[in-house]
Parts: sequence; C-alpha cells; structure tokens
Amino acid sequence: MDKLTIRQPDDWHLHVRNGSMLRSVIGHSARQFARAIIMPNLKPPVTTVGQALAYRQEILDALPEGSGFQPLMTLYLTGNTTPEEVKNVADCEHVHAFKLYPAGATTNSDAGVADIVAAYPLFEAMEKYGVPLLVHGEVTDAEYDIFDREKIFIETKLSPILRHFPQLRIVVEHLTTEEAVQFVESAAANVGATITPQHLLYNRNALLAGGIRPHFYCLPILKREHHRQALLRAATSGNPKFFLGTDSAPHLTALKENHCGCAGCFSAHAALELYAEAFEMVGALDKLEGFASDFGADFYGLPRNSGTVTLARQAWQVPDVYVDADSGIAITPLRAGDEISWRLLV
Repeated sequence: MDKLTIRQPDDWHLHVRNGSMLRSVIGHSARQFARAIIMPNLKPPVTTVGQALAYRQEILDALPEGSGFQPLMTLYLTGNTTPEEVKNVADCEHVHAFKLYPAGATTNSDAGVADIVAAYPLFEAMEKYGVPLLVHGEVTDAEYDIFDREKIFIETKLSPILRHFPQLRIVVEHLTTEEAVQFVESAAANVGATITPQHLLYNRNALLAGGIRPHFYCLPILKREHHRQALLRAATSGNPKFFLGTDSAPHLTALKENHCGCAGCFSAHAALELYAEAFEMVGALDKLEGFASDFGADFYGLPRNSGTVTLARQAWQVPDVYVDADSGIAITPLRAGDEISWRLLV
C-alpha cells in the first residue's frame, strides 16, 4: 500500500499553550486534524466556562487563515470546582469535559487534586450530567517508583472511582502499561482511553540508552517493551475503547535540554504519520481509520468528520528544530533529524 485515505481524524488530547507558543504550534495540528480536545493546564489554569470560552477564542484567532479546525475545550478540576460549574459545562456546547490532574503529576499540575476522595461530589455531578472525566492516571507520592505510578493509580484511585460512580464517563489518558490496557478492556463502555504515538513507537530505552535523550521524556514516562507491545495490540485491535490522543506538548528547546528538563513530547508536526508507522509495524494500517477518526468522536457523542486526508508512502526528514519566524520560539520535535516513512498530503 503506497497511499492511504481515511476520514479526517481528531486529536482527543492536545496541548497548544497560549500566547506566542500557541501561535507557533497550532498550525501543525490544524493541518491534519478537524478537532482536538484542548488541555486546560495553563498558568493560571482554565477552571471556568468563561475562561474556557476566552481561551477557545484565542485559539481560533491564532489559526491559519481559512482553517476549519475546531478546539474542544476542557476545564481543569481543582479543589475549588463546584457542582454548579459541572452543570455549566453540561450546558455549554464548546466545553466537553473536566481534566483530573493529581497535584504534581506533570507540567502545570500544581493546582491539581490533592485528595481524590474529596472530589467525589464532583464526580457524582459529572455522572449525573454526562460530563466526561479525563484522567492523568498517576499517583504522585514520592514513595512510588515512577515506572509503577500508573499501575498503582489504577489500583488505588481509579478503580474505586468507577465502583462508586459506575456510569461516569471516563477517558484514561495516554495509556502506558499493560495493566492500564487490561483495566480499560474490562471496564464498561463508558470507559475509554487515548494512546500517544511515542508510547506506541518507543520503550524506555529510547529515553536512556546511549545517553539521556530529553525529547523522549514525557509523563507518564516510557515503559518496558512488553508494555509497548500491549499498547500496540490495543490500538490496532479495532476495539472502540481506544482512540487517538497525541498528548503533543510543546516546550522551548532550552527548557527541554537543561539540568531539569520539562516533561512532554512535541509530536503535532507529524502526528498522523507517526501513528501510520506504528500501525504499519504490525500490519494493521486498515485499523488506523477507526482509531484516528471514528472511535473518539463516537465516545464523545460527536458526529464523525465528513472530509478525508491522504497519507503517502513518502520518506521525509524531520527538521532538527522548528523556529517561529515572528517570535523566535524554537521547539525540538519528536524524531528530530530522523526520517519518517509516511507523509500527509496537503
């Protein structure tokens, strides 16, 4: 197969920041995706419908001329979130979910939830109004090994949430472990999950073998090879519980390449091409459309896109760095300087 045409996909987990960074990265996502669930972990975080609508307008204003890309907004769940704000989300066509960050779990998560049980009244309201809860599934206690934090979160936090609120719509974001795959597979239809390109393509050797490679550092961190294989099986299985979410997370190159580099992989420049490589790796290109274009829209109760995109088997070299001509912002992309075997035709 030298060309693959699929329904236009959506990205169900995307960071685009704001200000100059937003303007420098949004075009990468807009050229391939029709819609994206936008993460709310700005500084300060997006915690109200009013703030989300203002952020949405900032994104729309930053889009390339003629783009039809639609940002789907979310709110950051905090200890100050109220059941009334949950109702406000349910009533707003442009805000689609709440994001749960355990405090300290990842970039800009300081305002996250420290006591998950204390948030149970909010989960009750989300269950009542049909508002999805998007979960960064890691414990943050220093006593736990960083490679075990997703597994422990599922056992000690997420499983009890689902027992108490069995109809709550949950998306387990950026799966990284075999245990997480098994949890989602065994749960009811109201539980789905996103999987990133880096977790499909790489294990933890990419981060650590032959030297520390900071542009492979993300949270949850890359895991062992058997976990990567479990993710590949899930993504290419045709199971509608699993769908595309890049978790593309831009950081300045200087903030990645220093003594305490930021967590996050910037993959928006070649997201769909990277997924195509992963699916082709296991002979499952015929399963890419469902994963990329259908299952996420179905889970969120949104119409599938009507347009199409075409990928061609056409090797190209990823730039070493993307530099925005107006702001001077420099971002090192995933696979910088390497070849990718598929290319999106635009």
